[in-house]
Amino acid sequence: MTGAESADTPATAPLYPPGAVLMAPLSGYTDLPYRRSMRRHGCRYAFTEMVDAASLYYARERAAHMLVRGEDEDFLGVQLLGGCHEFLKAALDILNEYDFDVLDFNLGCPVPKVTKKCAGAELGRHVEEALACFALFPQRSRHRLSAKIRILSETDPEPTLTLARGLAELGACAITVHGRIKDAIYSGPVYYDIIAEVVKTLPGIPVIGNGSVRSRQTAEPHFAAGCTGVMAARGAMGNPWLFEEFMLGDAFVPPDAAAVCDEAGRHIMEMVALYGETPALRIARKMLHDYFKHRGFGGALRLQASRISTVEELQKLLTEARQVVLPPRE
Repeated sequence: MTGAESADTPATAPLYPPGAVLMAPLSGYTDLPYRRSMRRHGCRYAFTEMVDAASLYYARERAAHMLVRGEDEDFLGVQLLGGCHEFLKAALDILNEYDFDVLDFNLGCPVPKVTKKCAGAELGRHVEEALACFALFPQRSRHRLSAKIRILSETDPEPTLTLARGLAELGACAITVHGRIKDAIYSGPVYYDIIAEVVKTLPGIPVIGNGSVRSRQTAEPHFAAGCTGVMAARGAMGNPWLFEEFMLGDAFVPPDAAAVCDEAGRHIMEMVALYGETPALRIARKMLHDYFKHRGFGGALRLQASRISTVEELQKLLTEARQVVLPPRE
């Protein structure tokens, strides 16, 4: 039995409840230890790392580690990336061997190494081909389906609406909309008015707002646009407490240095258990950077974090960082 078929989440039920806060699928980040860190602070709706269909096709064993689901994960989605029909078909067949609560199609990733292959946000700009690719999903997948897109114009909602309606007609039971065009990458204004038009054109289907979700306050325009929920991406990097902030509202108290270091240490030690000391600590450098940035940890500590290579060095760094008195976060 898949998660999508479980008794508490029947296939006809809405995929996400009102007010849901999702953790975005992030390549190189949202592995099992990362998700467990988020879940300790209230995240329920999480995804594996973004999975490239070509990687599953050519190097299944190397890609399979991204599909690991913890026994403690009561909800887990997977997101597939790609624009080649042959690779997508093969990847969909492989993913049928795994239990996920939702299978999401990425039509929003703007990074050049993805878009140059006419995948992600670039594929989303070619609406007919994007829909032709997504049409393969209900034909071959046993999972519930969703899609993540970007707006296609900052001034004209119709191209975005055409894409969103087409995905819904093909079986998407939720659509996440990043309110920036491909070329804006992750900066500049979010066009909430375009997101609101998507909400209006898809009654009954959860629309998840994405873009600049860094706090409860910055998420408010998405909810004002009518979104069922929001998806956090970079705003949750090194900040699993974001989910507590949504749960607790005005009662939320930001973590002090000791709490930050405790969570960072637990997160990284779970990586060590999964990957081994040397590879885990190589990856952990960027994780520590995320935990330390914008919080008041000094430059010397951040530089030290970028060089750690042993568990002993990690523990020494965290012991020193625990002594820092952090300024109030705005």
